[in-house]
Amino acid sequence: MANAAASGSAEVAANLAHADTSEGLEAHGGVHAPELSALGLNPAAWVSLAMLVFILILLWKKVPALLGGALDKQIATIREQLDEAKTLRAEAEALRAEYEAKVKSAEAEATVMREHAEAEAKQILADAKDHAKDLTARRTKMAEDKIGAAERAAIASVRTKAAEAAAAAAASLIAQGHGAAQDKPLVDQTIAGLGTRLN
Repeated sequence: MANAAASGSAEVAANLAHADTSEGLEAHGGVHAPELSALGLNPAAWVSLAMLVFILILLWKKVPALLGGALDKQIATIREQLDEAKTLRAEAEALRAEYEAKVKSAEAEATVMREHAEAEAKQILADAKDHAKDLTARRTKMAEDKIGAAERAAIASVRTKAAEAAAAAAASLIAQGHGAAQDKPLVDQTIAGLGTRLN
């Protein structure tokens, strides 16, 4: 490999030396290399002519129009995609705004419902307190009435029993201390007293 590199370098050096000598010859009026030409045209003219023919063939086959059409189609497709993206974006923004409005509406409704529920709860508590007070007052009144009725019944019962006991005791005492002979003056006195009272 080192030999190949060395031989390649030697060749390059030889070519450069040959080039220097030919330039030196031309500069000093030496031998000129013949210029190549075909049909009176040099290589640069042939390259230019080939490029001109190539461009004419492209124009004749309407390649620029095809390229332009393809680019126009691609531009139209991109524009359609951009328009569709704009439409989708507008729809998305409209949906977002709609959902934001729904969220705000739901929050407002929730606030109203909470306030209404709190007001109802307060009213229910107030009504329950009032009802409890009324119920307690009614139950107290009923208990007092029952106690009063029981007291009155007990007093009446005690009075009845006391009267019965007093009557029995009086009858017993009268039966023991009075006879028919002793009762006659009392009966006569009572009848006489009735006669004056009736008048």
